[in-house]
Amino acid sequence: MGVEGPAISAIIARLADPEINLAAYGGIVHPLMLLIESPIIMLLSASTALSKDKATYLKLYRFMMGFSAILTAVHFLVAVTPLFDWVAHTLLDSPPEIIDPARIGMLIMTPWTWSIAYRRFHQGVLIRFGHPRVVSVGTMVRLGTLVVLLLAGYAIGGMAGIVVGTIAEACAVVAESAFIGWRVRPVLRQQVFLQPEAEPLQWPVFIRFYVPLMMTSFLTLVWNPMGSAAMGRMMDPISSLAAWPVVFGLIFIFRSVGNALNEVVISLIDQHGSSRALRDFSLYLALGVLLSHLAIAVTPLSEVYFRVISALKPELADLAQLSFLIAAPMPAMNVLINYFQGAIVTGKRTQGVTESVAVFLVTAGVVLGYGIWRGDITGLYVGMVAFTLGSLTQMLWLWFRSRPVLEQVRSRDQASLELPA
Repeated sequence: MGVEGPAISAIIARLADPEINLAAYGGIVHPLMLLIESPIIMLLSASTALSKDKATYLKLYRFMMGFSAILTAVHFLVAVTPLFDWVAHTLLDSPPEIIDPARIGMLIMTPWTWSIAYRRFHQGVLIRFGHPRVVSVGTMVRLGTLVVLLLAGYAIGGMAGIVVGTIAEACAVVAESAFIGWRVRPVLRQQVFLQPEAEPLQWPVFIRFYVPLMMTSFLTLVWNPMGSAAMGRMMDPISSLAAWPVVFGLIFIFRSVGNALNEVVISLIDQHGSSRALRDFSLYLALGVLLSHLAIAVTPLSEVYFRVISALKPELADLAQLSFLIAAPMPAMNVLINYFQGAIVTGKRTQGVTESVAVFLVTAGVVLGYGIWRGDITGLYVGMVAFTLGSLTQMLWLWFRSRPVLEQVRSRDQASLELPA
């Protein structure tokens, strides 16, 4: 899935008015659609942790469908009413040239939220009942659909880059959602619905569990429009917003390596003997993604990627290369963030996750505010520094809040080793 953003940016950069269309996509459409979908992002974690039997699954399914309908209506209203002008002009202070293309892209992406919710909810079921490979195949369905439509749009020509990119992205996520829905059906019949009914899930219990997670994803994704709004008020706004999706797309590829660790920890931490294996794996994975990131950032591969593969103009490529280097620690920190977060979710102490995102936003907000106050630093550089320092403080807070759970798990495993054979 991490390839999706770079692929879209690479095609937009090869069509007409690339700087305007990249800025419209990365500065308005992408941040807004992610923010609107944010309340349902953690359905994957919730489903993995709670979908234990038929009654619980059906209760969570009804919640997912109803909430998705509401969020999809919000997305549509933002796209077709004066709300869009207020958000784009007033909140984001976007350059006027990118607003009309962004409005079209936002409307095309209307199916996004419901498709993501349906897919992530059922991915949680598949992971919980031992079918992670289906999730991987679904990702390939999404990527295949995306690439085919992007290449078709590029070959046909005549369409704005943001139209080609958003049509491909919307159709890809719908295709993946349909595939996951088809493949989860036998799992529901043969596994989920045959499980002995556990203690009924009460709505107050679910709300106390899910709301902190929902607020976490919302606050996390507030960063995207917050960063766009800040860059729109600093030096070189169009260049920064145009390079933003390209740089962040490549960063996301490396960060995505750690994203699945949250669900891995939730699934495995209850197993005896898992504490050391999960800790060591997380540390090695963090080191691996750091070295991989640097292997591109400090070598000619960076120039190849941004100038040749992403087809950025020389001035945008230079901006992107330095920004990517600034962000080098982020993928490694994301691994550890997901490790600590998975432990916290398992311990049902989800408030700590929300607190960590608040710490991230405060840190990033201070850096962005300083950049706006200075007014003489290119916005994308400030944004990368803000994101990196924010991730560092978030990681440290999660480490602090996860210590009781991790210590309990270590004590459990140590006690099991000391038992007589």
